[in-house]
Amino acid sequence: MITDILVAAAGEAPKNQFGFMEAMNQGGVIAWSIFGVLVIMSVGSFYILITKYLEQQKILNQYKKVRSDFWRAGTLSDGRNKLEKNSAWRQLVDDGLSAEESHGKMTDSLEAHDWMVGSLQRSQDSINAKLAGGLPFLASTGATAPFIGLLGTVIGIYRALINIGIEGSASIDKVAGPVGEALIMTAIGLLVAVPAVLAYNWLQSRNKRIAELMTGFSTDILANINSKGAIRPAVMTATSTQQAGKAAAPAARPTATVPPKA
Repeated sequence: MITDILVAAAGEAPKNQFGFMEAMNQGGVIAWSIFGVLVIMSVGSFYILITKYLEQQKILNQYKKVRSDFWRAGTLSDGRNKLEKNSAWRQLVDDGLSAEESHGKMTDSLEAHDWMVGSLQRSQDSINAKLAGGLPFLASTGATAPFIGLLGTVIGIYRALINIGIEGSASIDKVAGPVGEALIMTAIGLLVAVPAVLAYNWLQSRNKRIAELMTGFSTDILANINSKGAIRPAVMTATSTQQAGKAAAPAARPTATVPPKA
């Protein structure tokens, strides 16, 4: 109510002729096409960021169960039943056991070992390839979005120069629209590119961490198979860890001795 009274007292506010919609409308089909491409790239980048993060987090959460439950089983066959059927860790175990079944068909022991190593490596490579899906889109977005925005900038500046040439003067009302369109395209290109680059680098670092965990897990599986179950990583429960910490705590505190009084 107060705002309406003030507006009525001051008269009708002047219409902004140089806003976002006005600048885009002056740019025509080309400006809207470039803007649409940048919007699609931005939406695709955030979609890949969210889906890949959830996928990575699921694998990392499953690894906790691998460390706590899998190696407590008597055999690899019993341990894989404790893992989710569609998990990456279950796939490594299944491929390792399949390679073990074909192990005896190799006449040379070195060829048999290389066969098992290659089988686990192929399984790991397929998982890494799935995790890397969509990341090229982020890399392409981060590399090309600024140039797509720059294309809109060049077109806007070109239109401003045409208006100056036609009118014979560089009045603000003739160049503000095209120049505003040019600046908007530059800003949108940067707003699309920067999050895509940050998301790509972050997801890549998480993929490297998962690849390291899978390499260690594959090595443990291979050692367990070749040793007929004798070699397995040490697993410590959270309860035993807390008990060990409590037992070590009193020993870590030195006690001061007070000399007797004379």
